[in-house]
Amino acid sequence: MTSLELVPLWAAILALGVFMYVLLDGFDLGVGMLFGLRSDPQDRDMMVASVAPVWDFNETWLVLGGVGLMAVFPLAFAIVIPALYFPILVMLLGLLFRGVAFEFREVEGARRWIWDTGFVLGSFAATLMQGVILGNFIQGFEVDGRDFAGSSWDWVAPFPLLTGVGLVFGYLLLGATWLVLKTDGDLQAWARTMSQRALWGVLAFIVLMSVWTPLSEPRIAERWFSFPNLLWFAPVPVLTAALAIVLYRALHGGRELLPFLCAFGLFFLSFTGLVISLWPYIVLPSITLWDAAAEPRAQGFLLVGTMFLLPVVLLYVCWSYWVFRGKVRAGHGYHG
Repeated sequence: MTSLELVPLWAAILALGVFMYVLLDGFDLGVGMLFGLRSDPQDRDMMVASVAPVWDFNETWLVLGGVGLMAVFPLAFAIVIPALYFPILVMLLGLLFRGVAFEFREVEGARRWIWDTGFVLGSFAATLMQGVILGNFIQGFEVDGRDFAGSSWDWVAPFPLLTGVGLVFGYLLLGATWLVLKTDGDLQAWARTMSQRALWGVLAFIVLMSVWTPLSEPRIAERWFSFPNLLWFAPVPVLTAALAIVLYRALHGGRELLPFLCAFGLFFLSFTGLVISLWPYIVLPSITLWDAAAEPRAQGFLLVGTMFLLPVVLLYVCWSYWVFRGKVRAGHGYHG
């Protein structure tokens, strides 16, 4: 296969990896942040138990995205890493503290308040920095030829920081709807309330980004509002509004699974809008996927192993969530 054929395939694989990570690790990071807003020890134990069987392997998708970017699009990796060194470092430290706190809070005689604080702060730091990284990809990087020409502090800007706040609301929505699905009683009722509040934050962020990005980037405005693109892409905002209404009604109607699926749908549509805005660039404003790609032989070699491993990972994820389906009870695990 030629580079012309392999690059879109690899772009789809990396997009799948990033999307799966955002969805699957997003809800447990959301639970981690919500954990800090709930003080009852039994409720906290239930929140932790709801994600205990799945949180660690969700990060498999983050590894796929990072390694894939380095191996298949090395030029993009060489530009992005120095530009986002500090957000990536803080994100990884946040994930590390989240994981350590998750395990150590269960140790007999442990000072739980220390590990609980680490659990909350680690989840928040990782989420905020992931949003900052996303915002920088949308905002673009200062590039001179094939080298990063900016500063390691370019990420400290209004747009990336606002994107970080937006992702915090997004993960809170995923986490709260996950708790609606996995818990009952007072904790579930509280999770419904938090889902509604997070939904308003997500919608405000979507509207703000939908206005900000076309006004600041003429290329994105032309992509969305020129004819006939306007007709082709119109379903994205229409479906987003429809899903938000369905989600709101599902929360008020006592539904359990539907709010979580609708939250997934909102992320999928937002991700679709992002792809539409950025394609075919991987490093704005000048480096396309083909410019950044490795040699076709290297892409083909890596593809062979990926085609074996990717179905295995997908099957394992599906099997794990099936095994741990049902409601969670503090101290008693899952009940189907």
